[in-house]
Amino acid sequence: MGAAVRYLTWAGTGLAALGATTAAYNLVTLRTLPRRVAGVIEPVTVCVPARDEADRLPDLIADLRAQTGVPRLRVLILDDASTDNTYEAALAAIGDDDRFSVLRSAAHPAPGWTGKAAACARLAARTDAAALVFVDADVRLAPHAVAAAVTELRRRAAGLVSAWPVQEAGTSTERLVQPLLAWSWASTLPLGPANHSLRPSTAVACGQFLAVDAEAYRAGGGHAAVAASATEDLDLARALRRAGHGTALVTAGRAASTRMYTGAGELTDGYTRWLWSAYGGRIDAGAAIGALAALAYWIPPLAALCGRGRTRRAGLLGYLAAVAGRLAARSTETRRAPTPTDIASAVAHPLGVAHYLTLWTRSHHRHRTGRLHWKQRPLVAPATVTAQRA
Repeated sequence: MGAAVRYLTWAGTGLAALGATTAAYNLVTLRTLPRRVAGVIEPVTVCVPARDEADRLPDLIADLRAQTGVPRLRVLILDDASTDNTYEAALAAIGDDDRFSVLRSAAHPAPGWTGKAAACARLAARTDAAALVFVDADVRLAPHAVAAAVTELRRRAAGLVSAWPVQEAGTSTERLVQPLLAWSWASTLPLGPANHSLRPSTAVACGQFLAVDAEAYRAGGGHAAVAASATEDLDLARALRRAGHGTALVTAGRAASTRMYTGAGELTDGYTRWLWSAYGGRIDAGAAIGALAALAYWIPPLAALCGRGRTRRAGLLGYLAAVAGRLAARSTETRRAPTPTDIASAVAHPLGVAHYLTLWTRSHHRHRTGRLHWKQRPLVAPATVTAQRA
């Protein structure tokens, strides 16, 4: 029994150390959007899907009105059948700025479409600009953000560039879980090689802030190709890679930030909406990943607390590697030194992993029983998603 515990502890410590090493590599090598850009001469259209965003959309509109270096900027906003006064709030925030247009949809998405994919497809169809920028209503942008994202897109000659916003958190649950988004790729995937690959399996994207080449977007099928996807951003990047166009992830740094969810309840509902689709939507794959996560991030701290001698020292080493990996991932995302809040969240990393696995289980259960909803809308039924993938 003692030998088995030692073996498991060292195996978990090895995995945690590998994750920390990968996160450190990404911290050193991953590009961040430039803070100074010469400007973008080509036409750029920013597409903003908005449903029930009356409170947050005006702030984004103010940010978009303040953009610099994009003289041929156009902004399209779609009020996606909101149940609040999103439309009126958008018009009030725009004022007399003729670069902005607000569309209004009273209809729910057609069968086989998620609301966001349908909204993005409709917006993209209303412009012939060479560059599209998709931005969520809860994102805050610095004045150089759009020009920097399009500049990075053209510098790489890519089909899509995902500029990862800093994920802000207010409550303790948010601080425990939200940093796991960046950590999930920063600790598992060397982004340097991945950003130069056309393999769909190594694509990473965040739909909160995307710069897309319009021609590549159409070649990949646009949002119609990912109509039923719970993670349309990631699947859009994969579709573009299948069409032969490169995609890349960079960090937005000071250019963009967002507070995706406000409070534990909204966070739980938000992750439940899409987390079932992780790992290809397969329960067996997700269970295997969960087992590896438990081995790497639960066994070492337990050994550090309960073990003796070398086992205890190995467990402590593994736990410290996990904390270091999480801090490196957070610094990769924020481009600053860890704050005391970041450190406290990293120390509680085993609890964060446990919460994530609980949300994954909840999401799968809701998906299999057809009880997934988001913003008062039922999501695509499992049968529809299965048919689309087939």
